[in-house]
Order: sequence, then structure tokens, then C-alpha cells
Amino acid sequence: MVSMNVQFAVKGDDVYVLEVNPRASRTVPFVSKAIGVPLAKLAAKVMTGKSLRELGFTEEIVPKHFSVKGSGVPVSALRRPGYFAWSEMKSTGEVMGIDVDLGLAYAKSQMAAPPPLPKKGKVFISVKDADKEAVIPVAREFVKLGFEIISTSGTADALTKAKIKVTKVFKIHEGRPNVLDRIKNGDINFIINTPSGKIPREHEVVIRNAALAAKIPIMTTVRAALASANGIRSLQKRKVQVRSLQEYHR
Repeated sequence: MVSMNVQFAVKGDDVYVLEVNPRASRTVPFVSKAIGVPLAKLAAKVMTGKSLRELGFTEEIVPKHFSVKGSGVPVSALRRPGYFAWSEMKSTGEVMGIDVDLGLAYAKSQMAAPPPLPKKGKVFISVKDADKEAVIPVAREFVKLGFEIISTSGTADALTKAKIKVTKVFKIHEGRPNVLDRIKNGDINFIINTPSGKIPREHEVVIRNAALAAKIPIMTTVRAALASANGIRSLQKRKVQVRSLQEYHR
């Protein structure tokens, strides 16, 4: 039995097949680049009767660098990209960031699947009730990095109770200037917005559409937001360097 990965695009009653490939078609090349061993080539030789011992591949390889896989979703090619920008999205392409520093490896993956992470500015945080407690340490990390926190009422109240300085902003239906105005005015540099469910609320879709149009990085999970904070910390402290795969595996 072969596991296949199928990618669709749906518009109205029309279903388009974007791609069909073996499930391991991305994982194997990624791991091969990460450890410096052509796994597909070795597997082909094993199928012809060679043993792993004959091929000299009998021990686990633990690299001294980190490799981060990032998802790439061509939302700019779709008319209503916001509907794809939540945690249930599936990628149609992938990128790879490598560095001896984990934060920089993650930051590089975001550079390859733009928009890249900002080094300073304002962070808009609006999360569902289940994530309000978990997002508090993330907000603290961004404050330590020199960012200003902006939130709508519910999340702002939770952050204020945790003694985190936050600027409260109107929700879209509460008045103006609201969060949408601040996004369009270029007043927000990073967004943390976790979806309320599989069917996102209308204002969540509007915010994500605006973020995509303004090319503002947006994270839809708390874990991704924390990884981004770590990446930004590394960007602030270290210079991004480019090295070939051969140099990493030399």
C-alpha cells in the first residue's frame, strides 16, 4: 500500500486537483538535505539487493545544525486568500531553513516563505478564549524583544491582568479607528490571531485578508508565535549568513 498526498482547490461546485504525490516525496528530500545523505539513492540500491552495511549507512547521523521545514501556501494566487489562513491549512509547497542556531533556522524558513519576521514594531494579539492563558508568556517574550502589544478587549484584559502593558484597540464592529484601520495604515508589524473554530468568524477572515494584502506575517497558533519570538531574538542578536549544504555537511 502506498500513501498518497493529494492537494485540492475548491471553488463553488468545481474541484481542482493541484497535485498528487507519494507521501514521502517531500519528507525524504528534506531529511536527505538535513543529514547530508541521499536516502532515495540508497533506497534504490537496497531494492537492487545491496545491504545498508555494504552502502556504509548503518549509524544514525546527528547534525550539528538545525533544519526547519516551512509551509508555503500560494494564497496570492487565490481570490479570497483569507479563507486559507488558519491552523487547518495545508501547504502546496515547502521551504527549508538551516543554521547552527535554531532561531535563525526558523527565521530563514520564514524568509523563504514570505513575509519575513520583523525585528521591531507592534504586535497585534487576538486569540480565542482557550488560548488566552497560553499566549501570556508569548506576549512577554515580544515585550522583552522591544515590541509594543496591541489587542482587542478580550485578549487585552487577559494580558493586563498578567501585568503586561498593552494598547487596546477597537474590534471591527466597535468603532474606528479599529484593528483593520491600523493594519491598513502600516501600524502593525506582526499578528497573532488564533481561529475560533474550523469555520472562522467573519472578522477573523477580514483581518487575515488585510494582513495578507499588507504582507504582514500572521501566526494562527500559539506555538508558531513562540517560535517566531525565538526567531526574532536570534535575528536581533546575530547576522544571517548563507552557507551551502556542502559546507554544513563538510
